[in-house]
Amino acid sequence: MTQAGSGAGLRRTLGVGDAVVVGLGAMVGAGIFAALGPAARAAGSGLLLGLGIAAVVAYCNAMSSARLAAVYPASGGTYVYGRERLGEFWGYLAGWAFVVGKTASCAAMALTVGAYVWPGQAHAVAVAAVVALTAVNYGGVQKSAWLTRAIVAVVLAVLAAVVVVCLGSGEADAGRLDIGASGGVGGVLQAAGLLFFAFAGYARIATLGEEVRDPARTIPRAIPLALGIALVVYAAVAVAALAVLGSGGLGAASAPLADAVRAAGVPGMVPVVRVGAAVAALGSLLALILGVSRTTLAMARDRHLPGALAAVHPRFQVPHRAELAVGAVVAVLAATVDVRGAIGFSSFGVLAYYAVANASAWTLSSAPAARVVPVVGLVGCAVLAFSLPPSSVGVGAAVLGVGAAVYAVRRRR
Repeated sequence: MTQAGSGAGLRRTLGVGDAVVVGLGAMVGAGIFAALGPAARAAGSGLLLGLGIAAVVAYCNAMSSARLAAVYPASGGTYVYGRERLGEFWGYLAGWAFVVGKTASCAAMALTVGAYVWPGQAHAVAVAAVVALTAVNYGGVQKSAWLTRAIVAVVLAVLAAVVVVCLGSGEADAGRLDIGASGGVGGVLQAAGLLFFAFAGYARIATLGEEVRDPARTIPRAIPLALGIALVVYAAVAVAALAVLGSGGLGAASAPLADAVRAAGVPGMVPVVRVGAAVAALGSLLALILGVSRTTLAMARDRHLPGALAAVHPRFQVPHRAELAVGAVVAVLAATVDVRGAIGFSSFGVLAYYAVANASAWTLSSAPAARVVPVVGLVGCAVLAFSLPPSSVGVGAAVLGVGAAVYAVRRRR
């Protein structure tokens, strides 16, 4: 593998368990506390079908990413894969979509923490969260993995409690688990696009490829493991919430899981769910900052971003300038802008990112059987991306267009 640019290598300290935890920290995050409502509004009784479609596309993307990460075990994920397999432009475009889209997601997660912890001072809490987690990441990726492990444990415990409370209550009714598609095919696909965003965290494992021990073995094992655990958790939570609220009640809920435990007759669980949501958002924010900084490092090495961002700290062995730059941008956004309404554009960007990953994996082998998964993943990404709300598609396409224009100007110079 070629690696342009400068900067020392990163230290390989993460094993399979650590990599799975990092992926879970990104996936089993704040999305599960909020995504079910919008998805139920779009799909109606087809919510579980939407979840299944999202899982299939995510699985294909995961397998493509795992195969590529084993061949190219460097920081940067699909930015590196696209560059090596499809050409510099496609790698750059994937990196652009990831960095811009996920930076917006970082700010949204920070604001989610603020909204749950102290609604009246959401922006101040959001900035404090960004500063604190940037400091944790600065201290080394192993410290980040330890903190993520604790966060994942708390979130999984809260979600397990929600499932037990809902399914064990007298309000649960299996008749509400209708898997028809009252929202129509378009509604089911839109729900799948929204729910896919909650699965996208497994990319964090691939972007940490340079810090994983024995990446050719570790990454292909860690990615499907993390995805499988997340799918089981999501399916259990979705079934529990539907059994109590039904698709109509779930779609109308502003805080779906809090409303579900209240409807199950256990209002005392509501504060626990709020704490779980805040902790989950912290976990997502930690993993997002980690992933964006590594892609920034890879792009800086190739001079698609300022070369100074490629520096690796001699003691902590982390891309410290990239982490500080990402943290600073996210803190400014969290302090000044409410970006939660722009998450649709981030969904479009992440689907474009995985489309490049699948196209890259397609080139690894000419055997028809080996190309089935990348083709299904590529088509799935395209269908889900253009099934998102028109405003999200428009903004996302415009952002990718700006990135392409910047690349063209740089090439001319």
